[in-house]
Amino acid sequence: METPAAGTRSTPLEDYALLSDLRTGALVSREGSIDWLCFPRFDSPSVFAALIGTEDDGRWRLWAPGGHVVSRRYLPRTFVLETIWGTDTGTAQVLDFLPPRSEQADVMRKVSVLEGRVEIAHDLRIRFDYNRSKPWTRKISLDDAGTTGLLSVAGPDALLLTGPQLHPDVPADEDQTSSAEHSGPNRPDDYSGAVSDRLAGRFTLNAGESQTWALTWHQSHLPAPSPLDPEEALEKTISYWQDWSSKVQVRDRYDDMTLRSLMVLRALTDHETGGLVAAPTTSLPEDFGGQRNWDYRYTWLRDASLTIETLVNHDFTDGALHWRDWLLRAVAGDPDDLQIMYGIAGERVLTEFELDHLSGYADSKPVRIGNGAYGQYQADVVGEVMLALAKLRDAGHEEDEYSWALQQNMLGFLERNMDRKGHGIWEMRGKADQFTHGRAMMFAAFDQGIKAIEKYGLPGPIKSWTKLREQLRQEIFEHGYNKELNSFTQAYSNNEVDASLLQLPNTGLIDPQDPRMLGTVKRIEEDLLDDAGLLLRYRTQAGKDGLPGNEYSFLMCSFWLVEQYARSGRLEEAKKLLDRLSSFATDLGLFAEEYDSAGGRLAGNFPQAFSHLGFVRAVDAVEGAEPASRTQ
Repeated sequence: METPAAGTRSTPLEDYALLSDLRTGALVSREGSIDWLCFPRFDSPSVFAALIGTEDDGRWRLWAPGGHVVSRRYLPRTFVLETIWGTDTGTAQVLDFLPPRSEQADVMRKVSVLEGRVEIAHDLRIRFDYNRSKPWTRKISLDDAGTTGLLSVAGPDALLLTGPQLHPDVPADEDQTSSAEHSGPNRPDDYSGAVSDRLAGRFTLNAGESQTWALTWHQSHLPAPSPLDPEEALEKTISYWQDWSSKVQVRDRYDDMTLRSLMVLRALTDHETGGLVAAPTTSLPEDFGGQRNWDYRYTWLRDASLTIETLVNHDFTDGALHWRDWLLRAVAGDPDDLQIMYGIAGERVLTEFELDHLSGYADSKPVRIGNGAYGQYQADVVGEVMLALAKLRDAGHEEDEYSWALQQNMLGFLERNMDRKGHGIWEMRGKADQFTHGRAMMFAAFDQGIKAIEKYGLPGPIKSWTKLREQLRQEIFEHGYNKELNSFTQAYSNNEVDASLLQLPNTGLIDPQDPRMLGTVKRIEEDLLDDAGLLLRYRTQAGKDGLPGNEYSFLMCSFWLVEQYARSGRLEEAKKLLDRLSSFATDLGLFAEEYDSAGGRLAGNFPQAFSHLGFVRAVDAVEGAEPASRTQ
C-alpha cells in the first residue's frame, strides 16, 4: 500500500476539524475551507463535496490573503472552532460553528480583528446534491429595514447567505484584485440573479470590528427563514456543549482526550431521533488509491450498542436511553426483518450506488452513496444489543414491557437462525461463514437473556435459552478453537486469526487470562501486527472479504489490544501502546478509522465513532488495572 504521490490533491485528514449541530457535520480545513457539509442531515446529499472531489465540487473558504494560521483549537468543552490568522498588518480570530436547533440548519462564520487591520476573503461554491445541481442565486430582501441576503435554490433545497454581501463570479484568489475593483456583466450593483458558479468578496476590518456570515438551509418551497442573531447563536452553542460536557472532570491529558471522544459520540448523534452515525463522511479510502471506500453516514446496531455501554460507564445515561428509544422504533415489526444497520431515523433501505463524476479523496474511486451491507446477516449484532441493554438495566433503568418484549423477539430471531451463516463483524463481501466472534456474540445474547430472568425476574423461556447457550459454548470450543495452534480462529472453516477475537472475553465466554485466550493473542500479534506494530483487522491476502487490494491498520483493533493487555497482566505494554495510539489523534483530538503506518497519516472515514469508542474503552481498561493512580 502506498501513500498518494506528491501533488495528488487531498487535504490530510489531520487538517480537518469537525463541526456539529446534532443533525449534520461539517469538516473545516486548517486553511479555512469547509470541504464537506450535508444539509440538513448527516446522510443528506452534500452542498460541499471538495473532500471527495475538487474545489469545484463545493466548498466555502474563508481566509486572510497573504496571512497564515497562527493557531487553532476548539473553545473549551465545545465544537466551536477558533482559528487565529496572522498577517503583516494584523491578527484576526475566526469562529466557525453550527448552532444546534431543529427547525433549519446553519453554518456560521464570525470574524473579529484582534489587532491592526486584516483583509478577509471568501470563495463560496454551492453545489447541491453532490455537485449534480448548481443553484440559481438571487438577492432578496429580508425585512423592511433593507437587510438583504443571497438566496441559492436548486430543486428541493435552498441556502440563504447573510452577512456582508458576497458577489457572483468574482474570484477571490490571493493574486486577484479586490472584488470592489472588479467590473463585468455581474458587477455587484447590477446582480439580479443567475446560475452561480461561485460567490466571492473581500472585506477589510480594523481592530475591534467583527462580522458574521451565515449560510442557512431550508426547503425551497418555504419562505426564507429569519436569520439567527449571531451573538445569541454563538452563546447558545457554547452553552449547549459546555452544559452537556460539564459532568466530566479533566485532570490529565487522557481525561481531556476522553472528554473530546465522548463529545464526538454526542456530535455524531441526531438529537431528534437518537440515531448515531458511524462517521459523518463517505468514501474516505481505507487504502489510498484503492476501492475500499464506503458510506458510513448510517446507524449500525453494533456501534450504537457499544456507545450505550460507554455512555453508561461515564454517567451519560440520558444519551443511552435516547438510543434505546431509537432502537425500539427502528426494529419494530417482524423480528425476522432485523437489520445490522439503519438510516438515522430508522430507514431500512440504504441502496448503494456510485457517483462517477467525483474523483474521490486522493483519487480513490468509486465514491459510494448508500451501503449495500444493510442487507447482510451478521450473527453478532443481537449479542451487542443485549450486552448494551444489560448495561442499562444494571445502571438502574428498569425495562418496560415494550423494551423487554423487543429483546425476547431478538432472541427468538436468533433461535430461528441458529445455523445460518453470516458475513461477520467486518461486513465481508465474500462467501458467508460461521465466524467465531459472531457465534460468541450469540452466546452472549442468550447469556444476557438468562441473567435478566435470574437477576430481575423478567419473563422468558429460560430452559430453552440455557440449552442454546450451552450448545453454543460447546460448539465454539470445538469448532472455533484450534488445539494444535492454541488459538481461536476467525471462522470455523479456516485457521486464520481476526482482531475481533480480542472481544471474546467481553462476551463472558472466556477469561482474558485464560491460556487459550493468551494463545490467541500471541497468534494475532504474529499475524496481524503491521511493520509499525499496529493491528490489522485480518489478513486481506487470505481473500476472505471478496475485495481487491489491502487496507491500513484499524485503530479500533489496536485499542482492543490495549484492553486485552491491561486485563491480562501486561499493563506496561498496554500503557505504551495507548500512548502511541493517542499520538495519532489530531491536534483537536479526533481519530479517523485507520492509520497508514508507512505514510504516517490518518485514513478512512473521519472522525470515526468506532475509534473514539475504542479509545475511551482502552483508557478505562488501563485505569481499571491501576485504580490507585486515580485516587491519589
